[in-house]
Amino acid sequence: METITERIEKCDWEAIYQQMNNSGYAVMPQILSDAECDDLVRKYDQKELFRKTVVMERYRFGLGEYKYLSYPLPGMIQSIRETVYSQLAPLANNWMKVLNMEAVFPDQFAELQALCRAQGQNKPTVLLLKYGEGGHNTLHQDLYGDLFFPIQLVLFLNEPGKDYTGGEFVLTQQTPRAQTKAMVLKPAKGDLLLFTTNFRPIKGARGYYRLNMKHGVSEVHSGIRHTLGIIFHDALT
Repeated sequence: METITERIEKCDWEAIYQQMNNSGYAVMPQILSDAECDDLVRKYDQKELFRKTVVMERYRFGLGEYKYLSYPLPGMIQSIRETVYSQLAPLANNWMKVLNMEAVFPDQFAELQALCRAQGQNKPTVLLLKYGEGGHNTLHQDLYGDLFFPIQLVLFLNEPGKDYTGGEFVLTQQTPRAQTKAMVLKPAKGDLLLFTTNFRPIKGARGYYRLNMKHGVSEVHSGIRHTLGIIFHDALT
């Protein structure tokens, strides 16, 4: 059986880079098996794995709950974080280059973590999220500090239409001097969705400029929806 690292590395990364450049997101289908998804869902109730629980309505983030994992992360989650990061670093650096931004991201995830620690960002940002009926997440960006990686991912752990209805993943992009565009996605159980943390470059008549983006979750109509979010930079708190 293939390891999670092998599954990720054999994906068509050139096609993924093209979709990220064109749309700000890319779906990688069936990265996790049903059994792996179910195991991650069971981890949600293992209190010893988490450093912090956030009830969304207390902060007007939406309706639902999420939990930040503690270090060390479970092995499979750590492998996904490290492997996907190494594939994305060249794309992120190209984005910085065309936008004339000074940030340069290292090739390996461990080096990014070292940069985060130097900035005082040492809290893990990997999280498991749970939504029930009526659950939703308002549009936002996951920055957590001055140092942030411009791409993140979410893994879908339940099957839409079977385990829950509604609960679509929503991305919005704000083009300067234009109306906001919404993109509504419904990845399947086991799919991995890459998406921009807060902006992507887009080429205009005078060169590249930043297209700002946010993400959220539409209202869940029935059932339970779990996801695993992996953000590559760490947090101040």
